[in-house]
Amino acid sequence: MTPLWIAIALLLLPALWLLVAPMRGARVLRDQLDHFEANDTSAEQNVAIFQRRMASLEAARERGDIDDARFNEDRLELERSLLEDTATQAKRPLKAASAGRLVVPLVMVAVVGASTFWYQQNGAEGDLTLYAIQEEIRNDPEGSLMMFLERMEAEAERQPNNPNVWSSLFPLYRDTGQPDKAVDALERLIAIEGRIPPLLAQLAQLRFFMAERELTPEVQALVDETLELDPRQPTVLGLLGIHAFDNGDYETAVDRWRRAVANISDPETAASLRDGIRVAQERMGVAPEPSAAAQGQGVRVHVSMDEALVDNVSDDATVFITARDIDGELPPLAVIRAQVADLPMTVVLDDTAAMSPQAQISQVREARLVVRVSESGQATPQPGDLFGDLESVSVGAISEDDAANVVINRVFE
Repeated sequence: MTPLWIAIALLLLPALWLLVAPMRGARVLRDQLDHFEANDTSAEQNVAIFQRRMASLEAARERGDIDDARFNEDRLELERSLLEDTATQAKRPLKAASAGRLVVPLVMVAVVGASTFWYQQNGAEGDLTLYAIQEEIRNDPEGSLMMFLERMEAEAERQPNNPNVWSSLFPLYRDTGQPDKAVDALERLIAIEGRIPPLLAQLAQLRFFMAERELTPEVQALVDETLELDPRQPTVLGLLGIHAFDNGDYETAVDRWRRAVANISDPETAASLRDGIRVAQERMGVAPEPSAAAQGQGVRVHVSMDEALVDNVSDDATVFITARDIDGELPPLAVIRAQVADLPMTVVLDDTAAMSPQAQISQVREARLVVRVSESGQATPQPGDLFGDLESVSVGAISEDDAANVVINRVFE
C-alpha cells in the first residue's frame, strides 16, 4: 500500500501549498495597505465637499430660493452626512505581517489528519488490497486456488465489513466443496448489502442443492421472498424448473425455464436452460423447440461495391462481412469471409456464423453490419482497406424477399 500513500501525499502537497501561499505575500500586502492608509485623503475630500455644499446652501438662502426653515433642515442633513462619512474613517492599526503564522501549521496538520481519516472511513483501501492479492497470486508460479482462499480468509478477519471480501469468498467456498462456509459467506454478504433478490436467489439455490434438490421449508421461504421482490428473477426460476423436472412435471419445468431464459444475460446459462427445455419437451412427447439458427433468426445481407472503388482492389482480396452488437461491447456476433470476385453477393448472418457461443446474433434484436475489404486478408483493419456499414439492422426471422443492402464505398484511414 506504500504507493497509495505516496500518491495521497502527492495530492495533499498542492492543498498544503495553497494554505502557505497567502503567507508568502503577507509582508508585501501589509506594506501596500500601510502606504494606502498613510496617503488616504478621503477625510479631507469629505470636508471639502461639505464646505462647497454649505456655501451653495447659504447662497440659495441669500437669493431667497429657500427660507430659514429649509436652510436649517438642509444644513442638518449635510452635517449628519459628514458625520456618517467621517465616522468610518477611524482605522485599527495593521497587524504585523508575521501574525497568524503559528496557525498555518496547525491547519495543515488538521487537513492531513482529516483527509487521512476520511479516506480510511470512505476510501477503497480494502478493495485495493484485494486487487493486490489477486495480482500477487496470479503472478506467483506457485500460486493456487487454496493459497488465494487462505489469503482471502485472512482479509475477512481484517475487513469483516467489506462486501467484496465475502462476494469473493462465496464462490471460492462453493467451488472447493465447502457449502456450509459458502452459505455463511453469502449470509454475511446479505447482512451487509441487504436482502436483495440476486443474493437471496443464490442463497436459495445453494441451499436447494445442499438439500439434494428438495424444496425444504427454508428454501421455499427464500424462493417466496425473492419472487415477491422480483417475480422474474432467473436463478430462482431456474431452480423451480429443476425441481419440477425432477418430479416429472415437465410442463411446469418448461414454463419456468422459458421465463428464466427471457431474463438471463449469461449466454452459456441460457443455452443450458434451452437444452433442458428440449429434453423436457422430448419427455412430454412434444417436438423440441429448434435453436435460434434452425428457426432462421439472423440477417440477410446483400453486399456490393461502389463502382468508383472497383479498380482499387484485386479480385482475390478478402471480404469480411460482420455483424456486431450496437453498443460494441461483445465480440463479433457473426462473420463470413468471401472474395471481391464474389461481389455482388447475398449472405445470411445467423448463429452458424458465430465466432463464439458467448456472442451470437440471436442474442440481440438489432445489429450493426460492417463489410471490409482487405488485400492482406488480416482480421485487423489496415489503412487503405475499403469498407461500408449499416448502423442498425433488425435481427429476426430471415426472409427470402428482404435483405439489408451494404455498399462498400469508403476507404479506411
